[in-house]
Amino acid sequence: MPKFENHRPVRHSAEDMFALVADVDRYPEFLPLCEALNVRSRKERDGKTLLVADMTVGYKAIRETFTTQVLLNPAELTIDVKYIEGPFKYLDNRWKFQPAESGSIVDFYIDYEFKSRILGAVMGSMFDRAFRMFAEAFEARADKIYA
Repeated sequence: MPKFENHRPVRHSAEDMFALVADVDRYPEFLPLCEALNVRSRKERDGKTLLVADMTVGYKAIRETFTTQVLLNPAELTIDVKYIEGPFKYLDNRWKFQPAESGSIVDFYIDYEFKSRILGAVMGSMFDRAFRMFAEAFEARADKIYA
């Protein structure tokens, strides 16, 4: 039931921002709460890449790992994430990158609910803060890489 949407102008190209977000292997280096990420499989077809990845997130003594299927579509500059397994009832996450006059617009959408009410109570507000920081983390990473 928690949902977060962000429509953020950035000074980097849509293609550069897509590439940065698509580089999931690097998430533990800069993304809040992301402690580990393991790509289980990677398949390419028709210019698109389909990944299955495990992400481990942590906050204080709590660690949770969940599995998602990630569809990278560079032609449309979109990334769609589908939940497979882990501590959520569901998770729906989408990215869209649109060229803009002075860079691009990054659209980030996530909707999720934890299976456990207790876990939701403990991690829910922390996840909300983390998702709000995601856009800033990606923009800071872009500034570092593409400066």
